Amino acid sequence: MGIITLVVFPIPTFIALYFLEGTMPLEIFQVENATAYPIIVGLALGVFYAVLALFFMQTKVFEKLPSRIEQVVKDMNLSILDCIFLSICAGVGEELLFRSGVQYYLGPIITSIIFVAIHGYLNPWNWRMSLYGLIVLPFILLISYGFQSFGLWFSIAAHFSYDLVLFIIISESWKRNKSIAY
Repeated sequence: MGIITLVVFPIPTFIALYFLEGTMPLEIFQVENATAYPIIVGLALGVFYAVLALFFMQTKVFEKLPSRIEQVVKDMNLSILDCIFLSICAGVGEELLFRSGVQYYLGPIITSIIFVAIHGYLNPWNWRMSLYGLIVLPFILLISYGFQSFGLWFSIAAHFSYDLVLFIIISESWKRNKSIAY
């Protein structure tokens, strides 16, 4: 799934921006913005928000959440390298699709809502999952607006570090036979 996210997800962005806007695929990567400052700020934001989300997710309201993410992560039996790889794939692939592609046409707010909904976190039949979606939505909005100010690499770094913290904490806690909410 990681390879599909990394390789396939960006394709619609490359096609749409090339044929509709005349943007070359290499331009979409915004190599000029791959500098330390936006990457460090993105990494810090992702780590901070992952810790914040973990804090909220340990409240009683989320105990009865069906198909909890920690069970999915546990079933994958991820190593640290797996956590890093999947976080890179999601950070790069999804940010190219959503921030560089979808957001170009729909703007940050609608794109953020779509992003959270596609991940299943805005579920009208599961209020607890929707509550988690409302916790994650401000982070995705920050990534979206940060993309406008700092560029793609900020968004990739924030997404990568958020996923990495969650993957590592959840997978390591399961390996130690501890339960932790996402």
